[in-house]
Amino acid sequence: MLVVDDHPDTLQLLIDALEDAGITVLIATDGKRALEQVVHLLPDLILLDAVMPGMDGFETCRALKAGPAAHIPVIFMTGLEETEHIVRGLEAGGIDYLTKPIAPNELLARMRVHLARARESQDVRTALDVSGRTMLAADTRGNVKWATPQAQHILAKLSANSGAQNDPIADDLVLTSPPIELPPQVRAWMARSAASGAPAPSENIVVAAHDIKIRFRWLSRVSDDEVLLIIQQAEPAEIERAGIGKLQVRLGLTSREAEVLFWLSCGKSNRDIADILGISYRTVDKHLEHLFIKIGVESRSSAVATSVRILDE
Repeated sequence: MLVVDDHPDTLQLLIDALEDAGITVLIATDGKRALEQVVHLLPDLILLDAVMPGMDGFETCRALKAGPAAHIPVIFMTGLEETEHIVRGLEAGGIDYLTKPIAPNELLARMRVHLARARESQDVRTALDVSGRTMLAADTRGNVKWATPQAQHILAKLSANSGAQNDPIADDLVLTSPPIELPPQVRAWMARSAASGAPAPSENIVVAAHDIKIRFRWLSRVSDDEVLLIIQQAEPAEIERAGIGKLQVRLGLTSREAEVLFWLSCGKSNRDIADILGISYRTVDKHLEHLFIKIGVESRSSAVATSVRILDE
């Protein structure tokens, strides 16, 4: 266990209590030293003071969650009068808090609960890693908590930060693992889904990444603020159905009009569309006339621009 606090008296109290319980204790007196510690040795749990000089506990927690200790449970310590710090600690990535002065028995009880949950979660992740599944867990705002290696590979392409260099935290200390981010479309989808309740298992969203398209599917809810997603490369037929459905709903088209507009947006000529849909060239022309009026455009290029904008949302 890693204890991060700049008060010698608090450190000594915690060291005595934890070592009496047979727990190996690592200590750090500031945020920078805590980050240096986890680079060399990952603890099972981190007990973190909220208020410290220099890098405070909230900034330290965010940095920890962006690096190799992302999956390590963090318990905040805060003064009795500092209730606003509780919310900040949880928002920074903490899972619990203790008020000072620390009661050793309460600390040990909470540690046992969180360590048991962390080990269960780690067992699940290990099993998923070995199975080769492309899965991830994220909170309902779309912030990734963990991902299997295969999912990380895909997310690296999708992430807006995938090509960015890591920023130094302090002096020459650099985090080795940048945070993984979901695409904005997926984050918005997650937020909408959470607001309306857990979606059906079939609900998904398809997003483009370079020369591939990836489908995110809501698999299950792990907790009140954590869901499990599965990532798969979308098949062409699936992409077609999703795009046509989106155009039909957003633009108020018939299913056939949406099909014609979808293939038009893919750069197909009228004769190509006729062959794909098994209809006559004249019928394609008639559908285009109708859908141009419905969506308020006068040319093919304007219709394509409108459809592409919707398909890319």
